[in-house]
Amino acid sequence: MFSLPVNLPLAAEHAASPWLIGAVGLVGLLVGSFLNTVIHRLPRMLERAWRAECAALEGREHSDDQTYNLAVPRSHCPHCAAPVRVQHLVPLLSWLWLKGRCADCGASISARYPATEALTAVLFAVCAWRFGADISLFAALVLTGFLVALACIDFETHYLPDQLTLPLLWIGLAFSLVGDGEPFPLGPRDALLGAIVGYLSLWIVHHLFKRFTGKDGMGYGDFKLLAALGAWLGLQALLPIIFLAALAGAVVGLVLIMAFGRAREAPIAFGPYLALFGWLLLVVGGRG
Repeated sequence: MFSLPVNLPLAAEHAASPWLIGAVGLVGLLVGSFLNTVIHRLPRMLERAWRAECAALEGREHSDDQTYNLAVPRSHCPHCAAPVRVQHLVPLLSWLWLKGRCADCGASISARYPATEALTAVLFAVCAWRFGADISLFAALVLTGFLVALACIDFETHYLPDQLTLPLLWIGLAFSLVGDGEPFPLGPRDALLGAIVGYLSLWIVHHLFKRFTGKDGMGYGDFKLLAALGAWLGLQALLPIIFLAALAGAVVGLVLIMAFGRAREAPIAFGPYLALFGWLLLVVGGRG
């Protein structure tokens, strides 16, 4: 049906040292901590902006004038609002030391925070092992960070923010300007073609599905995410990503319906599957 753009094993000149892998993994812990902030706050920032716009359209005053962004207010417990102490901001270790509870009120803190930090560290380390000390590594880390944030946000909210998908698309096209035509980073022609076909493929599927069923099969954020993956990974990666993501989503959906009684009409986020298989294609198909 299709062939995976696999390019393993590593070439000797790109082999990574254990020191590089460890250092990049530690950077991944720090990046994962920041991604937790993005995952938690960005959807709320958008909701606040939407409420303000609705109030303006209705001629009402919007009373919520408290600053809320990725930097303000400082990190705090979502239950008691106590500021998180500096010594409790160490990625992964602080959550383990506090046994997953707030140091002030003892309320449970979601395991998603250390899980995101650990996942990002592992993915970063794998990228270092895969690409070595090369421009490809920096590009892979940028793509990985965006995909982790997008997958988590879509899983929790069923929304893929333009504030992430569109920059990811443009950064991928920008990286193509320094690409040399090898599998990763791509050259400009391959990146542009991948972005165009990536967007149009899901756009066509969405509108055909809606025409015949009268229902929305997926959101426009999925189109933009696949366009971004096309810009980073190229045309040859699109069919495997779509096929594997659709297959995984269908299997998970059936399991949820049959084993856990989930309603058939309940939506399932498609973005995490696109992100997962996009990242796997990055690792097995990128330059080694």
